Amino acid sequence: MTSARAFTWLAHTAVCLLLLAAGCAPSAKQDLKPEIELEKQIPELITQEAEPTIVDEAKEPKAEPEEQTPQTERPIAATLALKFTPQDSTTYRVTSEAQQSVKWMGDVPDDPNLKGKLFYRFEMTFNQQIQSIDDNGNVIAKITIEGLKCHFEGEEKPIEDFDSYNPKDSNHPLAKLTGQSYTIKISPTGEVTKVLDVKQARAAFKKRSPGSKTALAMLTPDVIKKRHGTLVLPDTNKSQLQTGDNWSNIKTFSFGSMVSKSYERIYTLKEIKNIDNRQVAIVEMNTIPAPETPEQSFEEQTDFSEMFDSTSKYTGRLRFDLSSGKIEKYLEKVVSEWTTVLPPGMRKSEEPVVLIMGAVRAYELEKID
Repeated sequence: MTSARAFTWLAHTAVCLLLLAAGCAPSAKQDLKPEIELEKQIPELITQEAEPTIVDEAKEPKAEPEEQTPQTERPIAATLALKFTPQDSTTYRVTSEAQQSVKWMGDVPDDPNLKGKLFYRFEMTFNQQIQSIDDNGNVIAKITIEGLKCHFEGEEKPIEDFDSYNPKDSNHPLAKLTGQSYTIKISPTGEVTKVLDVKQARAAFKKRSPGSKTALAMLTPDVIKKRHGTLVLPDTNKSQLQTGDNWSNIKTFSFGSMVSKSYERIYTLKEIKNIDNRQVAIVEMNTIPAPETPEQSFEEQTDFSEMFDSTSKYTGRLRFDLSSGKIEKYLEKVVSEWTTVLPPGMRKSEEPVVLIMGAVRAYELEKID
């Protein structure tokens, strides 16, 4: 492969990764064609994450207690478990963000297709009403969408900017999502194990349009499970924790051709606070790399990720109302970056050329009523 061809191959591959395998960016002379880009890119961004899988719990070693009075030597214990009551109604706001970027440093041709970024933000306000509880603690919950915001932008300008609270957007296809309902089955740990009765909501979007494509992507079972079941609490028989105790599970992110990454999320109970006559548990989440699956090992051998040095930081935090048994606020964020220095045969001069690719995934769930 000649130097020019090799450089072009790597450059356009990087841009394709930026678009999350949704198709390479148009050239500077072409129209952006938002309706086509939305059909390809927004549904792909919505469906990026893999579902968490529970693994065996682990406990961090406890530090030797300092000399204290007897009242403060004993760790405080709490039960981190969801409490469900039939017909109980709670309103939440869930927000997810995805960012992708490509940046070059050095003697790089002035080609707009060699750099770029994408940003996607989705916010949904929904009501959750408990309909039934079985003998194992699983519940059927009805989810009703009360409000929605969707913002998607490319390198230069917004491609989609919808707000159901704005009267000017009342005729937008996504406005039909407001008022739609579906039901989900939730395990005692908070994992969504099944999606029910979503066909009626999907039937409202038979007409083919960019907004309808995006709405249908939001109503797929996998996306619904991630939306409502990202946080997984400890098993019910292990939910009695003291400050310093932890539990863990595995979560996998897909970053296009840069291989998926699996993390062991380790949740540690840091403290219990009394707030307005309520007991609130403060939990911090940190991660370590999880063992690769056979599929991931195969991907590692078949793509060009070995050319890159990668870094990532994945953290989170939980506020859990122990009095009501409800999530008060949960957030997590992963920031990943891949960097490579092009070898001499792929440069047009002696000056070093560096390619930096970045990705951000963020999730937040907050109780608002």
